[in-house]
Formats: sequence, C-alpha cells, structure tokens
Amino acid sequence: MDFVAGAIGGVCGVAVGYPLDTVKVRIQTEAKYTGIWDCVRDTYHRERVRGFYRGLSLPVCTVSLVSSVSFGTYRHCLAHICRVRYGSADAKPAKTDITLSGFASGLVRVFLTSPTEVAKVRLQTQTQAQQRRRPSASGPLVPLAAPPPCPVPPAGPLPGPRYRGPLHCLATVAREEGLRGLYKGSSALLFRDGHSFATYFLSYATLCEWLTPAGQSRPDVSGVLVAGGCAGALAWAVATPMDVIKARLQADGRGRQRYRGLLHCVLTSIREEGPRVLFKGLLLNCCRAFPVNMVVFVAYEAVLRLTRGLLT
Repeated sequence: MDFVAGAIGGVCGVAVGYPLDTVKVRIQTEAKYTGIWDCVRDTYHRERVRGFYRGLSLPVCTVSLVSSVSFGTYRHCLAHICRVRYGSADAKPAKTDITLSGFASGLVRVFLTSPTEVAKVRLQTQTQAQQRRRPSASGPLVPLAAPPPCPVPPAGPLPGPRYRGPLHCLATVAREEGLRGLYKGSSALLFRDGHSFATYFLSYATLCEWLTPAGQSRPDVSGVLVAGGCAGALAWAVATPMDVIKARLQADGRGRQRYRGLLHCVLTSIREEGPRVLFKGLLLNCCRAFPVNMVVFVAYEAVLRLTRGLLT
C-alpha cells in the first residue's frame, strides 16, 4: 500500500507546488531575473497565469508513478534492511537504516524522472512568442503637406514556441539529441536526489518521533504537517546546489551548447556568477517545499491509515 499512498501524495504535492517550481527553474536558468518577484512579474506580464503552468501535464501524468516508486522503494528497502539486521521487517530501524533507504529511493527515481525533468525544464524556460505591436489609432496627426513616410515592409510574425507540449518536446529532444539528450543532467540529478531523499526521509522520521505524544505510536495530523513541511524544506536546502546545475544542463541544448558536462557547468557558473549561483532559488525552494510536503505526507499517512483500517 505504500506505492498507492505515495502516488496519491505525489499528485497532491504537484497540484500545490507547480507554479513556484516554474519560477524556481526560470530564476536558476536565466540570469536576467534579479529575484523571485521580478520573475513572477515578468512571467505574468508576458504569459499571464498560463505561463506558470507550462509543462504541467507531463508531471501530473508521471508523478504518481515516480512518487509511488519513491515511497515504495523506501519502505521495501527499509523492511529488507531491518529483516537482515534485526530478524524482523517490523523492527525499529536505526537512523543509518533510514538514511540508506532514503538514498536508494532517490537513486531509483532518477531513471524515471530524468526524461520528464528535461521536458519540464525546456518547457518552463521557453517563453511565449510576443505579439507584434500595432500602431495606435490615437497617435499624432500628420500634416497634409508633409511628405509620405518611406514604406516599411511589414514585419513577419515572430516564430511560435519551439515545443508544442511535453510529448512534442520529448520527441524533438530524442530526434535532435538522441537518448543522451533525454538523460541530460542525470549525473547532477543523481547527486541531487540521492542526498536529498536521504535527508528527506531521515528528517521526517526523526521529527515524527519527536512530535509523537506520549503513549502513542504515531504523531497526530498537526505533527505530520510540521514534520512533512520541515522534511521537505531541509531536503531542498541540501538539493538546491545540484538542482541549479541540473536545470542548466537540461536547459542547455536549445541551440549552441554552453556546457560540456557536470564539472564544466559548475566551474563556468561559479566563474561567471560567483559561488552564490549555486544557491539560486534556495529560499523559493524551501518556501515551496514546506506546503507541498505537508500535503504529500498528510495524504500519504491518511491513505495508509485508511487502508490499514479497512484490512483490520
């Protein structure tokens, strides 16, 4: 049932956090933005509300699978470790057991998420083609005696977006860049998800233990909300440096490529923008992660308790 509960929790999390994820990706990949509100204003001015939901359909379709695999892998790995070390899958795990299981969960999900992350980043960083300006009808009048202005050839319409949607984006990347294009940035994704998911599950388990009232085995709803939110924020604090590099590697490829690999991207980014570049979007990541993971864990725990109640 961990797979089902994880799937439902993941979908709820995406519904809450996707607009801020779009802002985060644009801040990390486009140097023109001076901060969060600058990016929000520019995105809304150019693309309205729709711009915050670019590439949403693919994560919604895949997040249930990915979240299911993440939570299911964590629980099954943890049960296997407890069975081997303590002789029972129901034994209380040590902190190292939780950390290893979380790390394994993060590594497994990379193979599923890399292509969808590439499509999501490409769509999120793709700005809407601007509408051609038309002359105002209320402009200044030209005297009759004035010579007619030189004819100016009408400007052609600006090209539309390169990617028409998630599936078109995946097909285009696969055709132009091959299988390697779909797994671009996967090395950074491995570093990001391995460590962040170890932090994620360890901090959640630790906080749940602290917030559990005396005489009970699990925290109440408010405890789950606090533990889930804090776990998400801590995980993204660990993940942000590699998330910046991952986003830049995956966005790279729309034309001339800037980066030759993970290390070259890290060195180039630091040389051009300073060490602070690795923490671009940190505040936004943590602010987004708190409510998203509150929802994820509350939904996850609710489904688990519901199914356990039905089975007993």
